[in-house]
Amino acid sequence: MLPKIGILCAGDDELAPFLPLLDRRSVRRQAMLTIHEGWISGVPAAALYSGVCKVNAAIAAQVLIDSCRVEAIINAGTAGGIDPSISIFDTVISTETAYHDVAEDILTEFHPWMDSIWFPGDPFLLSLATQAAQDSGRPVRFGRMVTGEAFLSGPGTEAVRSAFHPLCADMESAAVAHVCHANGIPFLSIRTITDSADRSAAACFEENCRRASEIAAQVTHALLKRLAVSESYPIEKGELP
Repeated sequence: MLPKIGILCAGDDELAPFLPLLDRRSVRRQAMLTIHEGWISGVPAAALYSGVCKVNAAIAAQVLIDSCRVEAIINAGTAGGIDPSISIFDTVISTETAYHDVAEDILTEFHPWMDSIWFPGDPFLLSLATQAAQDSGRPVRFGRMVTGEAFLSGPGTEAVRSAFHPLCADMESAAVAHVCHANGIPFLSIRTITDSADRSAAACFEENCRRASEIAAQVTHALLKRLAVSESYPIEKGELP
């Protein structure tokens, strides 16, 4: 049986392209969230938007795990480019994700007692994403993402680039990865770039969000179609680390 996949977006524009893809869609409310459940290309799925920021994303991730019983979560949506080689409307898929605004020892010396600050992307989802990148026909990059509570610009961007060497930054991915790590749930983030290191972040985000959201949904859909025809599904709810 195919695993049930949670699709977590930050905003309604990022969720919107997924809703027409959901067959036999049902809708319910929990924790002030609207949850859409159904099937995308034969894969059981639950999709929602959390609202912006780490806490909202974490709440939504735990709802997907506990209430919707998803067996993996894909955080899909938009991000700001940090690496100079990243262009607007490129899609970045997370090989690993970290907070850029949390002290390192918070995660390594305290719960969840990690070996490093980086949450890895799930290997099986990454393998599907590699195939999906070819299917989508879009520019797709694999690499590091970082998460923090504010748009980065000017000196802040350079400080994050120097410390973490990420391709992009957002406000939710690491929080979703954190919750997935604590629950033993596979995680992957798929983010399309709305603004780059040399462009005004907030203004470009508003201008490019809808188109970037559509692209991120297309790449995510290509991954789900690959999952639907995969001969093995090494995704299941794991034991707590």
